[in-house]
Amino acid sequence: MAIAAFSTVVEWYDFTLYLYFAPIIARIFFGDGKGSLITALAGFAIAYLLRPLGAVAFGHVGDRFGRRRMMLLSMAMMSLAMLATALLPTYTAIGAAAGWLLLVLRCVMSFSVGGEYTGVVAYLLEGTKPRRRGLVTSCASAASEVGGLLAVGMSALTVHLLDATDLASWGWRVPFLVGAGLAGGVWIARSAMEESPDFERQAAAGAAPARPLAYALIHHRAGIFRSFAISALGSITYYVGITYVPAFLTSTGSLSEDMSLWLSTLAAVAVIAVTPAIGALSDRVGRRPVLIGLTLGSALLPAPLFWLMASGSASRALVGAILLAAVAGGVSAVGAVATAEQFPGEGRLTGLALGATGATALFGGLTPFIAHALVTRTAWPLAPGVMIALVALLVLPVLTRMRETAPGSGD
Repeated sequence: MAIAAFSTVVEWYDFTLYLYFAPIIARIFFGDGKGSLITALAGFAIAYLLRPLGAVAFGHVGDRFGRRRMMLLSMAMMSLAMLATALLPTYTAIGAAAGWLLLVLRCVMSFSVGGEYTGVVAYLLEGTKPRRRGLVTSCASAASEVGGLLAVGMSALTVHLLDATDLASWGWRVPFLVGAGLAGGVWIARSAMEESPDFERQAAAGAAPARPLAYALIHHRAGIFRSFAISALGSITYYVGITYVPAFLTSTGSLSEDMSLWLSTLAAVAVIAVTPAIGALSDRVGRRPVLIGLTLGSALLPAPLFWLMASGSASRALVGAILLAAVAGGVSAVGAVATAEQFPGEGRLTGLALGATGATALFGGLTPFIAHALVTRTAWPLAPGVMIALVALLVLPVLTRMRETAPGSGD
């Protein structure tokens, strides 16, 4: 279980590095034009659409042949994609072809990540006692925040230590090489993992579905809908409220690239502290009340917090970023276990792929691009916060009608 949780560190380091490094990647792969940043974010959004396809493909492997086999395969693909990214030629070397090559590798990365997180969440859920599921499963979310912290910290350190010339010529490759090395190390460690006890039960009973996709669509439609709603809120709060923030601060002129990345590093630390506490709280009082409280916070807080971050004050930006990240981290913590509990063991990974990962593709991959486009065209810094609030208001009715899944919550 420790290996499974740690692998999420690497997964989210590799995946979120692109967003934290977006202003630099835009110049290196798409030139110095005015629209390079929005082109880089659009590439991220396009690649992200492959995530649910990867989740369904890897979910089939996990539901049919075992969680362990699926997680080995996804990590191998991720390692190769990160290494290839670090070795790519730049825009100054081959022109526009550099951006196209980067997009192809981002698609490969997105496809592999599609099955990774759901596999880890299912593995942790199935390997722990029911009354500890919230705390233990939130470790996957906490580990993802550690990965995000490493990504933003490595980005900030690289930008701080290197001048613009060295950063553009070779320095940008260092964070990607570090990610490739970490992913390769996790693959080696993961080869010693045991299979999930729940899947072993299915295999012994002959209950593992032969056609997981059809099985999920027939038996888990309601669970797919609920997990979609929960993940929609978790995705937009995370990708707009955490990983888009450095690009927001830089593009609005509020802070420099260096300062924006360091500020986001502090916000990531706050999220890591909040996540296990929220997971444990959901074990005590239930998933539904915690989710409803966080949804109300997501409806009321983001717009004022984006206003604070756009004020030009570093101290106000820090307060806004930390509070916004704490809300997002809380949603991710309880959302991880709540979405997985919408399904029994049979067909769980495919159900998560269709519901949770499908929502992440729409509300995670596309929303940083949409948020940046709105801010650029309207010059209205509250637009990202309003986006989060609208999704929270749409999700709230689903959560109020959702049955409680936490054992012993008293509901």
